Amino acid sequence: MAVVKQGIARTATRNINRAEVVDANFTAFCQGWDRGAPRRPRLDDAVRPGEALTVGDFLELFESQMLSRHLDLEARAMRLRGEGFYTIGSSGHECNAVLARASRHTDPAYLHYRSGAFMMERARKVSGLDPVYDTALSLAASAEDPISGGRHKVWGSVPLWVAPQTSTIASHLPKAMGAAVAIAQAKRVGVELPVPRDSIILCSFGDASSNHATAQTAFNAAAWTDYQKLPCPVLFVCEDNGIGISVRSPGGWVEANFRQRPGLQYFQADGLDLVDTAEVAEEAIAHCRSTRRPTFLHLKLVRLLGHAGTDAETEYRRIEDVEATEAADPLLVSARTCLESGILTADEVLARYEACRARVREATGRASTTRKLVTRDEVMTPLAPYTPGAVMAEATRPADAASRERAFGSTLPETLPPRHLAIQINRALHDLMAKYPEMNLFGEDVAQKGGVYTVTSGLFNAFRGRVFNTLLDETTILGMAQGQAAMGMLPFPEIQYLAYFHNACDQIRGEACSLQFFSDDQYRNGMVMRVAGLGYQKGFGGHFHNDNSFTALRDIPALIIACPSRGDDAAMMLRSCAALAKVDGRVVAWLEPIALYMTKDLYEDRDGLWLTEYPAPDRAIALGEGRAYHEDAEDLLVVTYGNGVPMSLRAAKRIEGETGKRCRVLDLRWLKPLNRAWVAEHARTIGKVLVVDEGRTTGGIAEEIIACLVEDVPALKAAEIARVAGADCYVPLANAANLVLPQEDEVLAAMRRLLGRA
Repeated sequence: MAVVKQGIARTATRNINRAEVVDANFTAFCQGWDRGAPRRPRLDDAVRPGEALTVGDFLELFESQMLSRHLDLEARAMRLRGEGFYTIGSSGHECNAVLARASRHTDPAYLHYRSGAFMMERARKVSGLDPVYDTALSLAASAEDPISGGRHKVWGSVPLWVAPQTSTIASHLPKAMGAAVAIAQAKRVGVELPVPRDSIILCSFGDASSNHATAQTAFNAAAWTDYQKLPCPVLFVCEDNGIGISVRSPGGWVEANFRQRPGLQYFQADGLDLVDTAEVAEEAIAHCRSTRRPTFLHLKLVRLLGHAGTDAETEYRRIEDVEATEAADPLLVSARTCLESGILTADEVLARYEACRARVREATGRASTTRKLVTRDEVMTPLAPYTPGAVMAEATRPADAASRERAFGSTLPETLPPRHLAIQINRALHDLMAKYPEMNLFGEDVAQKGGVYTVTSGLFNAFRGRVFNTLLDETTILGMAQGQAAMGMLPFPEIQYLAYFHNACDQIRGEACSLQFFSDDQYRNGMVMRVAGLGYQKGFGGHFHNDNSFTALRDIPALIIACPSRGDDAAMMLRSCAALAKVDGRVVAWLEPIALYMTKDLYEDRDGLWLTEYPAPDRAIALGEGRAYHEDAEDLLVVTYGNGVPMSLRAAKRIEGETGKRCRVLDLRWLKPLNRAWVAEHARTIGKVLVVDEGRTTGGIAEEIIACLVEDVPALKAAEIARVAGADCYVPLANAANLVLPQEDEVLAAMRRLLGRA
């Protein structure tokens, strides 16, 4: 592309400010154009003979490119003025505008952070939008930013079906794949989609990100789906600029990795040339839409202006290489196409370029004076919405009688004798599946087998097409859940063991739970993530199947964590969890204590005191509502959850037999957010508190409970608070597990100390 160097001064290219250089290059190129032009074509003529792109389309695409470029340049100027706060730009990637042109605005898009031109172009499809000003508001962290409300610079739009993404490293690919699968599944099970049924999912990312394990998960899952002849209309777009921050991608690597990859139809385009990119993009999108198969579009691009505004490219690249990249600027290529085809004169090109500059500067000037977020409450408002009245009304709304009869037959579960935790969870899931036709339950082994512990037994046959096995990959499972939620379904993904969650933590931490925050609660992906976990599995499992730590879950903003210890609580809490996801779009982690699944007895063999009746379907337990045992006891308060509940009740009975003193035992039931006011109220009444936490000493929930007691009940003395917690250790196999997990005798000893007996 030596021709694009025409008019570029060598002295200018040695400037350390590469944004100035790139800007000057464009002006110099146009001013130096001295070739005659053919007769000016009409707007509906093809830009080049034999190509489909018309002059009219080309001019709009070129304008989108120029607007995106000036937004990049102005973002750096805003930062220098203290008015802007984000400088990762789209320069070099401006041909992605053709993806917006070739697709529909109802094709949901999960975008790479270099998608400025895409957004400029897609906004043409919906009247009344001003993508330049919207972007300026986002750069200025303005509270008036229409997508994030000033919480982050993101590409996103509700009317344009662009879900917001932050600086993701491929973490958005699994949910894009999940949304594609969900489009087809919604059609099969009769759920109304929020987009047309022939929609496809667009998902763009960089060449460096294509190597990430999360990206590989998405490619594999899409191919796995396609291999089974199941629809998965996702268009993966790799915007290959050859470098990840400072690390070069090996030449030809993306093509070698994906051209012959099973399950992905490969297309490649010169991403510097609007005409070629438009032709191939149209073909790839048409293929994806018509075949409903995963498709891979490889765009060869360049990255201009470094990774971000603070990036000094010459620290890791030769200046000659930087200059060569700048000479391949796609705006120069578009200008050359424009001039060679006689579409515009050089003066007209420059006039349009400067008009775009003026429009961007006017927009950023207005945006910089707008209101910012100024209080903590303002920042946090969309993070965790909760409408208790609406949630409880939904939770206590039973399925209609006919649906329940189809699920259970003529014998309803509330008429049957008491049963253990696993059975009551199973019945509650049947009830919820009957209530919500849009609910899907999926994971490893959940279908025909009924789950490792038979908790999902019978659901596959009762709700065909809505209970299904996935491939063995937790990232895929949680990505599918997000995609399903985006397409209007109510997903109940299962993570088979608590330790397996860590394989896919970022799908909840970085993606699912951040969506409402970064979209100002305009996008939601409500779900209930079922996780079998916690310790005390006798003689089985070791660490990966006997994990007592849920610290990673507790650290995720907005995540709700629920943990029942008995069957009736489980049924009523599950109804509330589904309602929280349905009404408020919340993400819920539902922890099922494996060791209590089949527990029947409490104090002695065959007493049956841990069996419960199935509660009527119009009963639910509100978020944060715990259960108090022995409420009239006033000698010692025990705060616990999960396996700690029956353990503490047994220890309390023993201490009463020894001393006559009685313990009030609180089952938190909801572990996040912690109902600190409820705990504090009981602590003030009694004055001595023991926290029994089966989690680890470091990072366990006891730390939070005790901190809350210190803050909320200052009259409590340090000597009146104690905890029993697990060791900071992985859980070993067999009886050795008892050496690192809290034991009943330890609880009893702590009770004795607090009550004055050594």
